[in-house]
Amino acid sequence: MPDAARLVPPQFYPCLFVALWSTGFIGAKYGLPDAQPLTFLSLRYVLVLLLMGAVVLWTRAPWPARGSRAWMHIAVSGLLVHGVYLGGVFTAIAQGLPAGITALLVGLQPLLTALGAGLFLGERVRPAQWLGLALGLIGVGLVLAHKLGSGLATPALQAMLLPAFVALLGITAGTLYQKRFCPAFDLRTGSLIQFLPCLLLTALAAWAGGESLEVRWSGSFVFALAWLVLVLSLGAVSLLHMLIRQGSAVHVASLFYLVPPTTAVFAWALFGETLHGLALAGMVVAVTGVWLARR
Repeated sequence: MPDAARLVPPQFYPCLFVALWSTGFIGAKYGLPDAQPLTFLSLRYVLVLLLMGAVVLWTRAPWPARGSRAWMHIAVSGLLVHGVYLGGVFTAIAQGLPAGITALLVGLQPLLTALGAGLFLGERVRPAQWLGLALGLIGVGLVLAHKLGSGLATPALQAMLLPAFVALLGITAGTLYQKRFCPAFDLRTGSLIQFLPCLLLTALAAWAGGESLEVRWSGSFVFALAWLVLVLSLGAVSLLHMLIRQGSAVHVASLFYLVPPTTAVFAWALFGETLHGLALAGMVVAVTGVWLARR
């Protein structure tokens, strides 16, 4: 994975990460009608482990030192960033929470990460960065304002919000944990260490939650599964690890403000969803906020 990443100049990593990560909601929309959320994720983790296992054997990638705490730290960060975050997002969308509201809730991550970076990492967040984080949140709200108006009327909204909040806490805690305890590790063997506990936890949760474990292997489901495995779990996640290694937690987290606007553009191109003038203005505000937060 690192060798493939060198094909892209490092200065383009943030843009490429946002573009790839934004397709996660699109993949969920394609695949969830044919499988329940945790079953879908379990299949995704199995394929990731098989592919990365082959890569590790082929390249003889190095493992962390035996008996070191690095194994535990890498596994915990993976459970938070992948298992908890993805499990919450997929469950929320499967239960009927509009993707716009889900994206907005998860979009609170940069603000929570900024608070945590000061408390747990000793990072100093400058006033201009706080202003940028606030502008980014406002921009995301403007982009999703139209969807929020219709989504708030959905029944049993509180029950649907819980998994989205769990996802928010997972991705925030995972980013801070990895930055503090395991900012650098081999992405090939590290992926195996991270995704194996995710598979065990997700499969156990699917069984305990009474999921049927049945899958309808439609063309759209196969496409969504392949996309989420190859592009998201291998491509975007590797970029996320490299960004965490290279920059501050606030810098990395601020990029998540650009995910909902980018997802909205993909939804407009693929599904014909409308983009209102307010949404376009929100994109400008969000980009300005991220620029201030990362300056």
